[in-house]
Amino acid sequence: MADTRASILFFFIIIILSSVQTVKLSSCETQNFSWIATERKALLKFKEGLTDPSGRLSSWRGKDCCSWAGVRCSELGHVTKLKLPNLYSSNPDVLDATTYALGGEILPSLLDLKYLNYLDLSFNDFGGAPIPKFIGSLKTLRYLNLSGASFGGSLPLFLGNLTSLRYLDLNSCFGDSNKNDLHRLSNLSHLKHLNLGSVDLSKASIYWFEAVNMLPSLEELYLPACGLSILPCSLPTVNLSSLAVLDLSSNGFSSSIPSWLFNMSDLEHLDLNSNDLRGKIPQGFADMHFLRYLDLSANSLVGDIGEFTSGLSRCNNCSLESLDLGYNQLGGFLPVSLGHLRNLKNLLLEHNYFLGSIPESISNLSSLESLDLSENGMKGTIPSSLGQLSSLVSLEIKDNQWEGVITEAHFSNLTSLKELSIAQNSTNITLSFNVISNWIPPFKLKYLSLRSCLVGPEFPSWLRNQDELQYIYVWNAGIVGSIPEWFWKLDMVLYVLDLGYNDLSGPIPNSIKFMPQGEVFLDSNNFRGSLPILSSNLSTYHFDHNMFSGSIPHDIGEKMPMLTDVDLSFNSLNGSLPSSIGKLNSLMTFVISSNQLSGKIPDIWNNTPDLLLIDMSNNSLSGNIPDSLGSLTVLKFLRLSGNNLSGEISHALRKSTTIENLDLGHNRLSGHIPRWIGETLSSLLVLNLQSNIFTGDIPRQLCNLSLLHILNLGENNLSGLVPRCIGNMRGFSSIIKNMRYDGQVWLVAKGTDLFYETNLFLVNSINLAGNNLSGDIPQELANLSRLGTLNLSMNHLTGKIPSGIGRLQWLETLDLSRNQLSGIIPPSMVAMTSLNHLNLSYNNLSGKIPSAYQFQTFIDPSIYEGNKGLCGPPLPTKCKDNDNDEPSNPPGSGNNDNEDDGEGDQMLWFYLSMGPGFVVGFWGVCGTLIVKKSWRRVYFQFIEDMKEKVMVFFSLKLARLRRSLNMEETQA
Repeated sequence: MADTRASILFFFIIIILSSVQTVKLSSCETQNFSWIATERKALLKFKEGLTDPSGRLSSWRGKDCCSWAGVRCSELGHVTKLKLPNLYSSNPDVLDATTYALGGEILPSLLDLKYLNYLDLSFNDFGGAPIPKFIGSLKTLRYLNLSGASFGGSLPLFLGNLTSLRYLDLNSCFGDSNKNDLHRLSNLSHLKHLNLGSVDLSKASIYWFEAVNMLPSLEELYLPACGLSILPCSLPTVNLSSLAVLDLSSNGFSSSIPSWLFNMSDLEHLDLNSNDLRGKIPQGFADMHFLRYLDLSANSLVGDIGEFTSGLSRCNNCSLESLDLGYNQLGGFLPVSLGHLRNLKNLLLEHNYFLGSIPESISNLSSLESLDLSENGMKGTIPSSLGQLSSLVSLEIKDNQWEGVITEAHFSNLTSLKELSIAQNSTNITLSFNVISNWIPPFKLKYLSLRSCLVGPEFPSWLRNQDELQYIYVWNAGIVGSIPEWFWKLDMVLYVLDLGYNDLSGPIPNSIKFMPQGEVFLDSNNFRGSLPILSSNLSTYHFDHNMFSGSIPHDIGEKMPMLTDVDLSFNSLNGSLPSSIGKLNSLMTFVISSNQLSGKIPDIWNNTPDLLLIDMSNNSLSGNIPDSLGSLTVLKFLRLSGNNLSGEISHALRKSTTIENLDLGHNRLSGHIPRWIGETLSSLLVLNLQSNIFTGDIPRQLCNLSLLHILNLGENNLSGLVPRCIGNMRGFSSIIKNMRYDGQVWLVAKGTDLFYETNLFLVNSINLAGNNLSGDIPQELANLSRLGTLNLSMNHLTGKIPSGIGRLQWLETLDLSRNQLSGIIPPSMVAMTSLNHLNLSYNNLSGKIPSAYQFQTFIDPSIYEGNKGLCGPPLPTKCKDNDNDEPSNPPGSGNNDNEDDGEGDQMLWFYLSMGPGFVVGFWGVCGTLIVKKSWRRVYFQFIEDMKEKVMVFFSLKLARLRRSLNMEETQA
């Protein structure tokens, strides 16, 4: 009976459950529940407010909203998730991810989604609009991700109403607001994940830790680049006992690493990189047994790391997998204890001051995947035991001072290796490869850099099986001869091929493949013949310093349309410039200097708007400067010197207001120097118009060029006066901040033509030689305190050498020869301690040649020849008695031209000041002693004490002298 009742009961339960499931399925299929229609309507209303350029919400149609893209529902059909991030934001193959971003307005219809607990709109683009206030009313939200979504305004206080939140990510969410407040964070007591990266929290820098310390459930805290600036040195309590991840990178902390960090015993990930942390690395890290990731890179930490790594290695259960100490000021030898951190996968110690060799114990790190010791002061041999690191993927030991030989043993078990960089930091080769010709490496590299390592003389045959290579840098490797055919046929697609500074020759086929924006450097070799046309994907094409001949391919702009950087300088190319260069729309640098090119410069530059540098110098180009060069609004360097260009400087160039280096020297340009150069080209640093046929005056407008530090107008037909305003040009008298650049220019310095191609920003030079300038040398020239070269020779200048010229303490070269200058050599010139080249010949100077200080080095008579009135060494002419008197003015005293003017007034004032001076000096001391009795006692007591000390000192000295004399008499 009981069994029958149980069977009947079980039967009814099955029927009831089946009925419930049938109703549920029917509801989901027919969408009959009232909330379904409401929530579907809310989603469609939400969609109406959005812009959707890529059609991501095109599936939002029909009745079953739970099947729409990005929508997730509960079992009862309630919408619980809206997952609509921009999926292309981190795709490297997508150039502009914003074309896939949602935008527009977020409408409050989301409030009708009563069960919504997950909202992800990350990396969309809402155009700087503030986060809608209604978001604070979505009380059921447990997950909110608005990172990178381009909102405006500041961190809204209403987010503190979302008390159910477990996950909040606002990384890079806002614009430039600095009014962000963290006080309402304490309401989010259930929060486990908080990311406010790149949100400006500078206003909260004093109390930021107090705010996050009130979130006891927090497991992950990301506050990178928040402008916090203050890292508390000590704290009464730390409530973040559950914290596993802490990222405080890029905040500008300027302190030592605080000890309270070590109270977070459960930390697994700690990132403090890119701050200004100082001092030694504390040993407290040894107590953080669960720490797997530690990044202290890009700080100012000092000292050796022996104690730090020894403390970590003493922990039997040390979990550390990644250690990044790069870009600090750490030094000493690498400790053996590094090899005891057996769980390490990443060891990054680059850009420090470590010395010595690599400890053999490193070979114990069997899990090591990345080792970076680059840019230190390490030297010695590289241990072959590195070849036992079978898990190693990346080996970076470049820019040290390694020596010795690399053999197959160094790579014997590196089966996982993908990146190898042993590039040296000097062109002096001290490290060589010595592997057998038929060696087959156990690895397949993607990145190879062997700069300044002896790999040659033969092309390395072990590259034959490296068909996965993407980056090849075998630079200055002593390789001679042609590149073998098998290399060009390797089935690889390259980003970079750099075989520069070898002695390579032979054909260059176009069979090798390149990725888009690929780069090829075959410069400084011995290649001959015609220029090769390579992959259409190339962006960089450097074939300079070879022996290529013939013309530049006429279709270069059509066959390689993606070129951005072209350098064909120092070859033997001839013919004219092809007009197809105008089709290189992305061109940024174009260098064809020192060839034999001829013809006119084509007027094709309107379609190359990104050009920064044009160098066509030292060719045989002729004709006018084309007007289309004036369309280059970002051009910084224009070098057309050493050609046969004629006509006037194109008026269109005044539109290129960004030009910093304008080098048109050694041509046949004529007319007046345009005034607009000084009016519109305010960024000019270098102006070289030497050896042309310019006439007229030097425009006063050039004095407006406050950044100019090289002015070369020599060897023209300029006339008139040297503008006095030249003394106001700040570029010759002060250091121009943030002006560090490289450039090239020929200058006359130290009596010869010098070619400057490095550190051009350190050169300060004025050359006005070889013109028809007249009048005096402006006294104002003495204001150019940082001037290094001044050449005014071969003009018709008259008058005296400015007396204040001695203030030019940085001047190294001074050439005033072949003018009509008169008077004496200013005595102040003896104070010009940097002066090492002087030429005053063929003027009308008189008087005695100075012989003190710097003039003791100017012993060549040719410096002074042609001045009949000069006398004294090194000239054979002796001075008369009245010329023997040295000038009374001391070196650098300034104005000597009118030394007698006002002498009587000066003496009068001298005598008049003696009386008041005596009264003040006498009564200032003696009067005080007479009036102040206590001071008088102290003063005379001091005199008495000093008298006693002096008497004792001389008595001792006299006694010692007598003793020594008696000993000498005894010995005698």
